[in-house]
Amino acid sequence: MTDLARLDATAQADLVRRGEVKPLDLVDAAIARIERENPALNAVVTPTFVQAREAARGELPDGPFRGVPFLLKDLSAAWAGIPMTSGSAFLADFVPPVDSVLVERYRAAGLVFLGKTNCPEFGFLPTTEPALHGPTRNPWDLARTPGGSSGGSAAAVAAGMVPFAHGNDGGGSIRIPASCCGLVGLKPTRARITHAPLVGDVMSGLVEDHALTRSVRDSAALLDATAGPAPGDPYHAPPPWRPFLDEVGADPGRLRVAWSAANPIGAPVDPDCVRAVEDAAALCESLGHHVEEAIPVLDGALLYESFLVVWIAGHAWAIDAMARALGRDPEEESFEPLTWALYRLGREVRAADYLLAITALQGIARQVAGFFAGHDVWLTPTLAEPPPPLGTFDRDSTDALAVFRRASEFVPFTPLFNATGQPAVSLPLHWSPAGLPIGVQLAGRFGDEATLFRLAAALEEARPWAGRVPPVRDETDPPGRA
Repeated sequence: MTDLARLDATAQADLVRRGEVKPLDLVDAAIARIERENPALNAVVTPTFVQAREAARGELPDGPFRGVPFLLKDLSAAWAGIPMTSGSAFLADFVPPVDSVLVERYRAAGLVFLGKTNCPEFGFLPTTEPALHGPTRNPWDLARTPGGSSGGSAAAVAAGMVPFAHGNDGGGSIRIPASCCGLVGLKPTRARITHAPLVGDVMSGLVEDHALTRSVRDSAALLDATAGPAPGDPYHAPPPWRPFLDEVGADPGRLRVAWSAANPIGAPVDPDCVRAVEDAAALCESLGHHVEEAIPVLDGALLYESFLVVWIAGHAWAIDAMARALGRDPEEESFEPLTWALYRLGREVRAADYLLAITALQGIARQVAGFFAGHDVWLTPTLAEPPPPLGTFDRDSTDALAVFRRASEFVPFTPLFNATGQPAVSLPLHWSPAGLPIGVQLAGRFGDEATLFRLAAALEEARPWAGRVPPVRDETDPPGRA
């Protein structure tokens, strides 16, 4: 008898493929875990158990994850006929009329959707505490944030509800909760995954979709199933020369690894986060790689200011776009105070200011690309702090710039790679003395997820994390038998 909650998605799919369990067995076991753990965590906000059981009983596509339970983040993953609130009362009754292409690809991979996961309103904050659905709690410490904006997905995966779940990342929103919850969180190369059919890109390419996973191989295999452009996309990432899953376990060769714990915006970095990246650098050196402390010369203030302009204008765009879809004007009482303050700031950004910010970020991307001419991978802490307590980021504040500044102090390392478009992954390689997960970020060249998967898999083998589970997890689910 195998304990399903301990298995990653690849292992669960293999059980189905061998006829040892049925898809309905996997789905029923996952539903039982959600019903048991979700009251304490509040990770799943829109259950779709009836639809999941119906799908599991039917003819599922013969994809790589046939029958494996999956959760969609309640932001941008449009599933026709199922509410998508984006964590906002303004969209409490919004039901997408079509599937996004990504959701279609998830379905073609054989995944079974069990529901939607919690997120902050419009994904703004690096925590998951929307007024609409209430806070999601971190399975490692219920008083702390699971991160954001994909915090509901991360909490669900860390708690063992499902083996992996959808997320998206516009400033770290996959990597932040991966670090907070002890998971693998990859932001792929810009335009690796299409945003079709509703938009071409989001915030001029800052935002990418992928997933929170327990294993490196799950991240690679899921990217194989979902990557690639759709007709009409404005641009797309260079195609890989072989499947990403083939990189897992492949010899990475002797890589040139740079590392740094220096905060780009000058704020302090918690000693536990510094130790995490120092330890990861030493581990890479022990595996035979050339390791040196190095960092590109960047204007941190210009990065911060330019990213802020694109970010706030992008949120105003998102609200106005949804208002157009709904056929009504945004009204202050339908939004959290912070979101409304951010919206008002975004509406004030001039077109020239936006384009100047894009030009600045493109210049920074060229500088970082030059740095990667001499290095294959750059290691940093994922975050500047361990997961902070819930309530650290004030959604009721009307001082949007102050909240953004505090958020930037928490997440100074992740936004750079949204700006450059390069792939970056957070790996759970370290835990604090208090038992909290501390992620390490690996960034690679534009289009080069392959090198990240090779190195990440080697680090996973050298410093396995699969046996580390949070206190809330109950590993006692025996599967049914075919």
